[in-house]
Amino acid sequence: MSSVVVVFPKLEDAKSIRNLLVRSGIEVAGVCTTGGQALDVMDSLGSGIIVCGYRFRDMLYTELKEQMGGGFEMLLLASQRVLAEKGPDDVMAVRMPLKVHELLETIHMMQYAQEKQKKKKRPRSTREKAVIEKAKAFLMERNHMTEEEAHRYVQKCSMDSGNSMVETAQMIISLERV
Repeated sequence: MSSVVVVFPKLEDAKSIRNLLVRSGIEVAGVCTTGGQALDVMDSLGSGIIVCGYRFRDMLYTELKEQMGGGFEMLLLASQRVLAEKGPDDVMAVRMPLKVHELLETIHMMQYAQEKQKKKKRPRSTREKAVIEKAKAFLMERNHMTEEEAHRYVQKCSMDSGNSMVETAQMIISLERV
């Protein structure tokens, strides 16, 4: 799962959020009180989620968002007044006073989305490619499809089921034995 960095101007607040997340099984990679510290931690991680307040000693959350790398997403914990102001469109937010279940559900959703994105970006191994090719060959032989039609079929089944193409191909191959 994605690492989480907690950034609040008051160390006690940051530690409270960290403790809440850790008790809920969420890995926290760092606790910071300034945007600069958060950027240093982000450099060492490469990707993750920033859980932060509105203002730090050295910058606002909007400035941190501008400077952080593309592998990170931001979750802003702020009052309704702050959230009503127009900030960056790609910042998730949870309104204060904090409801623990809302915070946890939002972080889990963000982690799930990041994991899905990572799976899409990584290149397939030779073994994974072979599994997909075997499933396409099976479909081409049994259903008299072209290679392109077989590929689209595996792709569509994958999208419809929410599984990866490799998982879908493995299911198709298992039909061969029936």
